[in-house]
Amino acid sequence: MVSDEKILPKPGQRNILITSALPYVNNVPHLGNIVGSVLSADVFSRFHKARGHPTLYICGTDEYGTATETKALEERISPRELCDKYAQVHADIYEWFEIGFDIFGRTSTSQQQDIVQHIFRKLYENEYLVERTSRQPYCEKHKSFLADRFIEGTCPKCGYDDARGDQCDSCGSVDYEPLDLIKPRCKIDPEVTPIARDTRHIHLRLDKLQQSIEEWSKESSTKGDWSRNGKIITESWLKQGLRDRGISRDLSWGVPIPLDVFKDEKDKEIYKNKVFYVWFDACIGYVSITANYTEDWEKWWRDPDNVQLYQFMGKDNVPFHTVIFPGSQIGTGEKWTMLHHLSTTEYLNYENGKFSKSRGVGVFGNNARDTNVAPDVWRYYLLKNRPETGDTQFEWKYFIEQNNSELLAKLGNFVNRVIKLVNSKIYDSVIPDYSARHSDKAFERSKNEINQYLQQYLREMEAVNLKAGIQTAMQIAQAGNNFLQSNGFDNKLAANEPEKAAAVTGIAINIIYLCASIFEPYLPATSKSILEQLQAPFLHIPDHWTADDIKPGHQIGKAKYLFTQIDPKKEEEWRNQFGGTQIERMKKEEEAAKAAAKKAVAKAKKVKKNTKPEYANVETTAAGGAEPMTNQEPVDAVTDGVQQVTLPTS
Repeated sequence: MVSDEKILPKPGQRNILITSALPYVNNVPHLGNIVGSVLSADVFSRFHKARGHPTLYICGTDEYGTATETKALEERISPRELCDKYAQVHADIYEWFEIGFDIFGRTSTSQQQDIVQHIFRKLYENEYLVERTSRQPYCEKHKSFLADRFIEGTCPKCGYDDARGDQCDSCGSVDYEPLDLIKPRCKIDPEVTPIARDTRHIHLRLDKLQQSIEEWSKESSTKGDWSRNGKIITESWLKQGLRDRGISRDLSWGVPIPLDVFKDEKDKEIYKNKVFYVWFDACIGYVSITANYTEDWEKWWRDPDNVQLYQFMGKDNVPFHTVIFPGSQIGTGEKWTMLHHLSTTEYLNYENGKFSKSRGVGVFGNNARDTNVAPDVWRYYLLKNRPETGDTQFEWKYFIEQNNSELLAKLGNFVNRVIKLVNSKIYDSVIPDYSARHSDKAFERSKNEINQYLQQYLREMEAVNLKAGIQTAMQIAQAGNNFLQSNGFDNKLAANEPEKAAAVTGIAINIIYLCASIFEPYLPATSKSILEQLQAPFLHIPDHWTADDIKPGHQIGKAKYLFTQIDPKKEEEWRNQFGGTQIERMKKEEEAAKAAAKKAVAKAKKVKKNTKPEYANVETTAAGGAEPMTNQEPVDAVTDGVQQVTLPTS
């Protein structure tokens, strides 16, 4: 039964607050997004909970902005209805991957509006805001200003000819204005060339805040040991010199500008139809989602002396978390829990190409389910190939190999071999009395080796070296295999040397128990299965392993396989299945659906022809199962405004 008690910081303990970058609601996350933020943060959260630390893991959908407005117009529904629909798509994907959020919230809430407007008022009072009249791209055809991501053109920094108004996917630059693009075009209608038109907006005086941001980032990046690329990107921004940045937009879907700060009625009239720029309020979403989780949210976000904030994201999101959001916090003059450790990743590429949300290249979260491979296998492969210090590749060949030669051959076989023997007539599922030879010197060598690996694992996890952490966890499993091999663990040992066999069995069972703990952050379903087979409660990850947590006389459950072999032939099948763009896949799925529908119609006609009328309905229903629901969309099309992704209904 789930407890209603909220997770709150505890005085005198190490309190860990974790966030992963808020995914934009219109996008289906691809594997690179998943490993770079939500999955990595999940592993870190599970680790600290397994160490007994008060830990809160926050995430949710980023829902405001032009992309939402435009997509809602396309689907002829309100932005709210659109967000309701696609927030659930995200939640379903993360649930399948067993991401253990304490809350997966949303930014389109009353708490978001209250907290964003509060921060804005404080910045206004402290004179960190300024009004600017600027020339913005305006689409004459649609009679509206174009938000950054809905204008495209050639990047002014690197010359890439498909850059967006807010970011270049090629060089990663975000430090330019939409009208800086060369040969700009409207993304909604590429035939239309936007014109420049004057509009007034509010800017955040990052230039005025630069010294404070520099002092804070220097201290935080050192104490918190930020990822190298996070440091480099932040230092680059600061070295170039910060400039004021617009925080309002000409939209209706977003947090409205509070008009009570303006004394002049003309100003109120100008800003009454404007909202905050999504990248000003998106990071504040972490705070508001926490406020949706608990009324005591300030205990997490207003206590920098007792709470450590760890934030996970891809490198594209770094400046918003290390410059803009901290600058906003500093500018309020209030006490805030601020970034302690920044964990950023490079790119996970797909089969020597790039994943792309907007162009639909690669395996997306919903596609992973279609392989019928368990989520833990996906988690293992992604985390072992986490792009921590450089780009890595997703390749089907190695995905299959790592399941077969590592998960199955090392961890799975070790656990199954020991539990099956304990299940046998030799011990009848009861742990033998292993006390007589438990402390033999020959066994101490193996215990010391495993404790050395455990210390290494703890250091790696604390440093957020998650890729190294999973490799060390597997070394402990392999040490278990080596322990069995070196001691001749089999039926003959039990018959010829019962005391030694009992000691080997007892230690091996406790290695498995330790594996259930250290693998839990990475492979939660696998850990759960091991604990069910052991019939033992979860063991917090210890500082030192004593090899006797499961005592003699304990009765275990029946052995179950943790992993299954994947046929190497699947490599080519999956490469063909997922090798095209999302549009190509959608076309294939549409063609398959049409063919299936045509076949079903032909079959129905045949049934009708060969069946007596009075029994037709009964027999058709009995043969085909439940009748289909009416007015139901067979496929959900999820898009970021241009490119569509097909979501199967099963």
